[in-house]
Amino acid sequence: MINFIFLLAFSGCLTNESENPGNDDIEPYAENPRYWQYKGEPVLLLGGSMDDNLFLISGLEEHLDLLHSVGGNYIRNTMSSRDTGNSWPFHLQEDGYYDLERWNEDYWNKFESLLKLTHERDIIIQIEVWDRFDYSMDFWKANPINPSNNVNYTEKECGMAIDYPNHPARDLQPFFHSIPGMPSYQQELDLVRKYQEKFVAKMLSYSLKYGNVLYCMDNETSTPREWGKYWMNFIQKKAGDKKVYTTDMFDRFFSPHACPNCLIAIEEPDVYEFLDVSQNNSRNFDQMHWDTLSWILQQRDLYSLRPVNCVKVYGGMNSSWGSGSNEDGIERFVRNVIGGCAAVRHHRPPHGNGLGVKSQASIQSVRKIETMVNMWGMTTHMELLSDMEDDEAYLTAKLGENYVILFPDGGRVKLDLADYPAEFSGRWISIGSGSWGEKFSLEGGSLKEISSPGSGGWFAVIIRE
Repeated sequence: MINFIFLLAFSGCLTNESENPGNDDIEPYAENPRYWQYKGEPVLLLGGSMDDNLFLISGLEEHLDLLHSVGGNYIRNTMSSRDTGNSWPFHLQEDGYYDLERWNEDYWNKFESLLKLTHERDIIIQIEVWDRFDYSMDFWKANPINPSNNVNYTEKECGMAIDYPNHPARDLQPFFHSIPGMPSYQQELDLVRKYQEKFVAKMLSYSLKYGNVLYCMDNETSTPREWGKYWMNFIQKKAGDKKVYTTDMFDRFFSPHACPNCLIAIEEPDVYEFLDVSQNNSRNFDQMHWDTLSWILQQRDLYSLRPVNCVKVYGGMNSSWGSGSNEDGIERFVRNVIGGCAAVRHHRPPHGNGLGVKSQASIQSVRKIETMVNMWGMTTHMELLSDMEDDEAYLTAKLGENYVILFPDGGRVKLDLADYPAEFSGRWISIGSGSWGEKFSLEGGSLKEISSPGSGGWFAVIIRE
């Protein structure tokens, strides 16, 4: 219990506002902008949740309490209503049609409750304003914006059809082209943009009151970047003197070298104030997952140091598009942490581990690392590891002082301590259980063999005496 209380205080979860003068809002860490700070203190964001639009679930407070109890402080919140039983933001009339000029107060009351409850627990929310899946296939048929479902416009008046049966990756929905100059823009879409702006302004009327909010424009978009840039600018203008951080999430970050939008996001830090590279956590496995993340972070460093988030870490169902297994999700999660991501969250089931037992253990294992070393004080140093196979081990370190080795599934490697003839002590942490393992000691000054206690995921945390 003593270790756990210290752990939360160390990670920023129990920070006393009065002890941190200045800006208490989420922002890049002043001393290392690769990470976030909140209430004036650096913080590593870790999370997992049962759903993506948590403000619409039942048992919200209990779920947030569970997340907080295991050291979690980061959630995703899509402004989406497509799941069974969800309410929509607009007023539903007795005749079954929506009136887009009136609000569903229940929807917005629940959203405000999420903001309040997370703020009380020092949990950071990453809002996604638009989710493309709400506007295509069967989900579109129930959407209030669909001209067949509201009393405010017809198909002809709004420029949108009542049916878009194709996967949204094909970007055939004019809803996402309502900005003048976009490829499928037509003047009728000005009417749609009126309601889009009305919706975002309403959302901001609640969220701008809180400092624990980040803003991502889209869920894995394949729409031209002009769409997201319009809404980032819209949010920044509404925020006025309050500094908020905005970005967009591009679909093809699993192959960023061949993704023009991904490259532009990396190259434009003034526009994309942090990066979300969640799609690297699909399709990419093992060493390729690490190598792609490393390339993204190296490219980021060429332009401007800013946080890189992964609000979705897939792992479950072994889908055809590369979600992988539940174990792949755990391995991706901890690789992201060791690789230098500022925020990492398990995606919801069934294609993620959510906040299940394995997710809880992975979060607890990282928080145990933080009782010994600071992640924002280290960088990756794979050149110091030898005698290993692909995906056997990964290293982050502050040379001569702190070393953290990740073994995704057991292993044995050699760590180069030749330049540091000193005494080192170490501790094993089980990723599978989130519990402490054995202690060990090392004499520096040469190559040292490090062998995991067994199979499964392990952290070796090594510090200079």
